[in-house]
This record gives sequence, structure tokens and C-alpha cells, in this order.
Amino acid sequence: MENSYQALNDILVVLFNDIMDIEQDAIITGEFRDITNNDMHIIEAVGMDEPQNMSSIAKKLSVTMGTLTISMNNLVKKGYVVRQRSEEDRRVVYILLTEKGVRAYRHHEVFHHEMIEAVVKNLDGEEKGILIKSLVRLKKFFLDYKKKHEGKESR
Repeated sequence: MENSYQALNDILVVLFNDIMDIEQDAIITGEFRDITNNDMHIIEAVGMDEPQNMSSIAKKLSVTMGTLTISMNNLVKKGYVVRQRSEEDRRVVYILLTEKGVRAYRHHEVFHHEMIEAVVKNLDGEEKGILIKSLVRLKKFFLDYKKKHEGKESR
């Protein structure tokens, strides 16, 4: 039991410490050197399906509107997204990816596809199910922990 605890602890600590740096090195390359990993995740949240308004993007990313506005202004300047007013209600502003934004989205998508393929390529169906169940529990732990501790850091 102690060996498996230590192995899991070591794996998770290394993953959490390195994942953003590794992703940054993998996807912020070539044409996309002018943005950050955070910018790439905003592009991912904007997505390619339906136009998104700022509040829905902020909610997806769990950031404030002020934080998102600063980042969005930079992405507009760099040509990754555009703002477009709704025809039905001119007060509503939608965010859409430009062609450059779509290329960045696809580039990020390829990295994530390769990452998932590397994780599951030698797993059978039962092992994939166990992995998914375990990661769902880990995600639930973090969500519960966040809820439990929200607001405590400001006290």
C-alpha cells in the first residue's frame, strides 16, 4: 500500500508541476509564439461551434470578466478572435475565432489528441474504464476542495 501511495503521489506531483510547462513548449510554437498557454485555453473555450459571449467563456474558464477582457483584448489585437455584435440585440457581443484562431485551435487539438492517444494506446476496455473512473474521482476531489476552500484565502 505504501509503495502505491508513494508512486501515485510522485506521479501526480510531477504531472501537476510540469503539465503546463510541457504543454506550453509543445503548442506555443512557430506561428503561435505570440500567445501564451492561457491564451490558447481561451481560444479553446471560444471554440468553433456556436459564437460565445464573454460571460459564457468566463464561466467555462472560471475567471472574472475583467481578467477575460484583458486577455480577449490581446487576442483581438493579435488577430486570433473578433468581436461581433448580435443582429437581434446590439448590446450582446459574441466572440468568434478568426482563421488564425481556428489554426491555433486545431494545433492545440492535435496536442491533446496525441496526449490522450499516448495514455490509452495500450489499455484494454476495462483498463480505460478504470482510468476514467479514477480521473473522475480526482476531478471531483478538486472541485469539492475548491468549493470547500473558496473565500478562505481572503480571510
